[in-house]
Amino acid sequence: MLTRFMHETLFSIYSLDVTGWKLVGYIGVLMFGGRWLVQAAFSHVAKRPILPRMFWYMSLVGAMLTLMYFIYGKNDSVGILGYLFPSVVAIYNLILDSRHRRQLAAAEAQAPAPVATV
Repeated sequence: MLTRFMHETLFSIYSLDVTGWKLVGYIGVLMFGGRWLVQAAFSHVAKRPILPRMFWYMSLVGAMLTLMYFIYGKNDSVGILGYLFPSVVAIYNLILDSRHRRQLAAAEAQAPAPVATV
């Protein structure tokens, strides 16, 4: 039932029929593209290039939504391959980030407390 619903036209804008799967694809593309705005904003504030954790979350969510669109909505192997690799890279970078944060937390826990001087 859900599959049939996802292929039905939800609404039309001019001559563009928007289905549930197209909506998933549009949201995925916006999320995937919007991550660059997040990256630019963080870099602007830091005055150096930065890839924040949110960049990788947006990469993963955007790639997964777009991948779902290409698998279920379009059945397009080019789109599937185009968004499969970024999904894997985003997962890998989130794993590296989590490991790095755990190492930092462990190092801070082992660091001696600062000595107060009077």
